[in-house]
Amino acid sequence: MDFILSLFTGTGMASVLVYLCITAFVGVAIGKLSFNGLKLGIAGVLFVGLLLGHLKGADAPLDATILGFAKEFGLILFVYCIGVEVGPRFFSAFKDEGIKMNVLACALVLMGLGIAFAIKMSVGDGISSSSMTGIMCGAVTNTPSLGAAQAALKDVAMDANVSESLRSAAASSVKDSGMAYAVAYPFGVLGLIAAIILIRFIFRVNIEKETEDYKAELSGDSGKLESVQITITNQNLFGRKISFLKDFVDSELAISRIYRNGTFFVPNDDDELLNGDVIYGVSSSEHLDRLRAQIGTVEIGQKREVDGDLAMIDVLVTNRNIAGKTIKQVGIYRRYEAQVTRIFHDGREILPTLTSTFELGDTVRIVGKKALLPDVQKEIGNSVRELSRPNAIPIFLGIFLGVLLGSVPIAAPGLPVAAKLGLAGGPLIVAILLGYKGRIGKLDFYMTSGANFILREIGIILFFAGVGLSSGPGFADAVSSGGVAWLLYGAAITFVPVMVIGIVARLMKMNYLKITGMLAGSMTDPSVLDYANSLAPVQAQSTAYATVYPLTMFLRILVAQILVLTTL
Repeated sequence: MDFILSLFTGTGMASVLVYLCITAFVGVAIGKLSFNGLKLGIAGVLFVGLLLGHLKGADAPLDATILGFAKEFGLILFVYCIGVEVGPRFFSAFKDEGIKMNVLACALVLMGLGIAFAIKMSVGDGISSSSMTGIMCGAVTNTPSLGAAQAALKDVAMDANVSESLRSAAASSVKDSGMAYAVAYPFGVLGLIAAIILIRFIFRVNIEKETEDYKAELSGDSGKLESVQITITNQNLFGRKISFLKDFVDSELAISRIYRNGTFFVPNDDDELLNGDVIYGVSSSEHLDRLRAQIGTVEIGQKREVDGDLAMIDVLVTNRNIAGKTIKQVGIYRRYEAQVTRIFHDGREILPTLTSTFELGDTVRIVGKKALLPDVQKEIGNSVRELSRPNAIPIFLGIFLGVLLGSVPIAAPGLPVAAKLGLAGGPLIVAILLGYKGRIGKLDFYMTSGANFILREIGIILFFAGVGLSSGPGFADAVSSGGVAWLLYGAAITFVPVMVIGIVARLMKMNYLKITGMLAGSMTDPSVLDYANSLAPVQAQSTAYATVYPLTMFLRILVAQILVLTTL
């Protein structure tokens, strides 16, 4: 039994692994417990780590180097997976109402920084820079910003160009930020939910009306794809080949089949258009006027079942040989009596054109002859097993590039050392760009949602466990000496910006459901998004959350470093 006891009393690799595992499974289990609909979520790992670290004591602490590696690598995995996930829609978020949402989210972030800076300046030596930064990170429930701040402190501690006293202060205060984060975190969740409820009360919001308004707005979305049937009346098209029509309206219409003389058929490029032909296909409402002027009478939504010797199927793109190639390059429509009518990519419906690309994980809708569709399926892939095969090269290449970018020093006046994007910001930016790009040459950066989720969860668990176990030995003393004040500081950083921005957004006539998602995204808090989603069964909250999340995450990583370095 002595060897078991040594695992709990030792400090080496085996002991660290034991404590990390216990912290992980107990913390995740506690995080699943619901208290009046609220859960700690993955943050339960942090609090279990603090408890175990405290029980372990400062006399025989776990190996700091091993804990540090687990924490930093976990953070890198977490932010990289987030970046790959949000990358495809990152730049599209800066369109239309997305611009307004991101401006409000940025204002919220900067307001929180201003409050934290003001508190630090007014209190002075009453609170350390690292503690104030940890409070700010916990108050906005943003884990990567805490990691970035701690990395900045470590850089100061190892920089021979700064004074000995400054290096010593930085080295000794890394743990303080983790403890302060844990103190401020609970109200970061509760305060945001309280603000959302209070805004609803102030403006007497009717959830049912907001839901109906959102649905009405969504139904008028010009980008929504519609099934259309077009009766050809333009005599200039009679006798023209299908290839001519495709080139003519390629970006406005995806042709699925043609109705002629009582039967449907899938046209090939050499088929000619005749008087009386009715084209069935897919378009969006913004293109209908152009289609009427150039082709003929357009009817919307007259869906007709694909029958006879034709059929419609959805196929998952899993063939890596066609990934990244355009519809024209693959040439399904040239070799089969089949047409691509829709592409489903990253939760969006895309109108296919000849230059649209097949990407791994996309689902494409095909209309064609029943007898030929199995061959089309085989060529595109449709193998979940193939898609689930791990592709580790892009992940480690992306992390490598992210670490390089995060290590580039950024000189700024007033800072004791050059700022860096760090191990949080660098991988995040690279992952966003790679996720947006999708591929470079033959190297694709696609990651299945399941693989992304498990890597992200493992990453954040390792980070929280590392922070909790390393900060636990001094947590009780820190809370007893400044816990109440820390809690109040965190409450101000949480509540004031959220209330101000929420009220401003409502005065700007923004839908309340969108406001709740925007506020949750501005605080990068998925648990509050769960609460917001429970208000109404629509996508307004999740869409708004995803719209502001990437830019907010990046800004929070930067402002945490700015605060800790300018006030050190």
